[in-house]
Amino acid sequence: MSSCVLDEENFRRCCQLLLQQSQQLGDGWSWEAVRGSDEGYLRKTALRSVIIDSTPVWDQEGSDAESLTSYHPWPDKQRQETEQSVPVASADVDSISGDDDDDDNGGCPVSEGSSQVLQYEYHILHSCSYGTPVLYFRASTQEGRSLSLEEMWSSVHPNFRLRLQSSPLNTITLQEHPLLGQPFFMLHPCRTEEFMRPVLQAAQEQHKAVNYVLSWLSVVGPVVGLDVPLQYSIQLCPAASPSSTKPD
Repeated sequence: MSSCVLDEENFRRCCQLLLQQSQQLGDGWSWEAVRGSDEGYLRKTALRSVIIDSTPVWDQEGSDAESLTSYHPWPDKQRQETEQSVPVASADVDSISGDDDDDDNGGCPVSEGSSQVLQYEYHILHSCSYGTPVLYFRASTQEGRSLSLEEMWSSVHPNFRLRLQSSPLNTITLQEHPLLGQPFFMLHPCRTEEFMRPVLQAAQEQHKAVNYVLSWLSVVGPVVGLDVPLQYSIQLCPAASPSSTKPD
């Protein structure tokens, strides 16, 4: 793929290759067509046990209602650990789980610092505006209550929070799903091209095949608990060819 911009045709070809691998690995991805339209998206659901960090996501400098529902990057907080970027196209990423600070704070409706079993639903769509894939997702408790935006941020493992402060993956927003018209969280794609460019250029220089969607997913997925099995990288996928067909 010579361009850093992913058009819809190549997006579908990459999705088809990912689906083929997913079926072989039993990873649970499916293609969902939109009734009455030729549009569609990749979908996966998963149960995850997470720890909702009770530490306030936004400190006393500001946490109004508008900031919780609009484009809102993480504020600068003190950097307590050495920050490392999530390796592009590497599926061997630490699982988003671990010990969080158990501060006494009542700002989060979910039990403070306790492990919660949540159902996550992930959708991968194509953005014509940015020419990139976009990850939409939502989560709910076993009782059916949807997580708020602040709770979603609080469920992100602290190690990833530190990385988000200095990486392009710096924001989670609440948006209307463009195909379903329902509220979903979204990892904003405003700088996707920036961190994907060196990956695609390196692959082109080395004459190696690369699946844009899979490489992108290995970076953005673990931020919200969507780990990409290592077998995807071991089982190298061929380049998308003009003869590839659309996902079923």
